[in-house]
Amino acid sequence: MGGFKKFLLQGDLVSLAVAFVMATAFAAVVKAFVTIIMDLIGKTGATTFFNADDTFHGVHIAAFLVALITFVIIAAVVYFFVVVPYTKAKDKFFPTPPSVEGETVESLLGEIRDSLKSRP
Repeated sequence: MGGFKKFLLQGDLVSLAVAFVMATAFAAVVKAFVTIIMDLIGKTGATTFFNADDTFHGVHIAAFLVALITFVIIAAVVYFFVVVPYTKAKDKFFPTPPSVEGETVESLLGEIRDSLKSRP
């Protein structure tokens, strides 16, 4: 029972649950935004483009095109409104320490060992 409690209370599981809830809420926002964009595109006179019964030489391509446009819009919204601000905030508040070239953990531990051996 202790292992199950540890599993439930791990930080990764809680973070994943929070991410899932936030993603579900954000999906509704993105879906509404995509609907607005598609409505604006539909107002340009391309009404046959959004009719799922239309075919191009017998192939129902309208549903695929709508899904493709929706995917591109969702990817753009996620990138510009989530990934870019997150990356900037992460770099601002948690900058990555500069790496020392040529030094690895093993070489640093070796230097510490050698300096401890040289002590009287």
